[in-house]
Amino acid sequence: MSVSSASASTRPAAPVKKRRDIGDLKIALVFILPCLIGFGLFFLWPTIRGFYLSFTNYDGGNKPGKWVGLANYQQMLHDPVLAKSLLVTVEYVVINIVVQTILALMIALLMQRVVTSTLSRGTLLTPYFIAPVIAALVWFWMLDPNLGIVNVMLEKLGIGSISFFGSSTWVIPTIALVNVWKYMGYTALLIFAGLQTIPTSVYEAASLDGAGEVKQFFKITLPLLRPVIVLVLITSVTGSFQVFDTVAVTSKGGPANSSNVIQYYIVDQAFNRSHFGYGSAISVLLFVILVVVALIQFKALRGRESDLA
Repeated sequence: MSVSSASASTRPAAPVKKRRDIGDLKIALVFILPCLIGFGLFFLWPTIRGFYLSFTNYDGGNKPGKWVGLANYQQMLHDPVLAKSLLVTVEYVVINIVVQTILALMIALLMQRVVTSTLSRGTLLTPYFIAPVIAALVWFWMLDPNLGIVNVMLEKLGIGSISFFGSSTWVIPTIALVNVWKYMGYTALLIFAGLQTIPTSVYEAASLDGAGEVKQFFKITLPLLRPVIVLVLITSVTGSFQVFDTVAVTSKGGPANSSNVIQYYIVDQAFNRSHFGYGSAISVLLFVILVVVALIQFKALRGRESDLA
């Protein structure tokens, strides 16, 4: 008798919990609905439409473009400017990522060991809050071959004036370093946040075993920072492949397409030349490249794993 009454008393608990879960789900949907609408209108729909336009010869006018199948993708195989744009973009990404990651890691270590002031740490974010166009304009004026303060200093040192944005040799490294200046503080703070998750007891044990600072860095810090570094690299590489503002403000793809990165080439084809179909096809190519690069990074760096146990 007591067993049956006890089991009967526990039976209504499941439906109550289920109804409560459904109620929580409705409340959650209400809160995320604005984000879902924004995502659908400004990301999902443009992506689907861009994929469709890549199979048409749409020119941006009122008339819909004609279906041309894979013609735009076949054109990409015979486009020397696109091939050079890909090479230029890869050059920019390599310079930007290598320099930015190394400097950000050094700054993060300094913030952990030396600089403890909150004001000093916050100052690192100042370039990040400057609009990309404004930052590009400031550096464009500072690096002007005639009146720029940097070239004035170079001439006083006897080096001579350098056309940073007008030379095919200097333009990509210059654009890359301008964006390193803008984003390395933000990257450093991300790495600094990752450093805070490493227990100090690990370093204390390593010191007792006779491990020096260099050995601790390579044997403890870098392995334990792997998840953060994976996040930083994936977001930085993805953003670097889409660089546009600095190029548009400073070099405009020149000289002789030496800074015509792929994102600038897409905009030029679509909006300046009214080849929206072909520009959309290049956008699809860029999307595929970013997905493949992100997956390779995540797999090679073992982004799901952590040495913290």
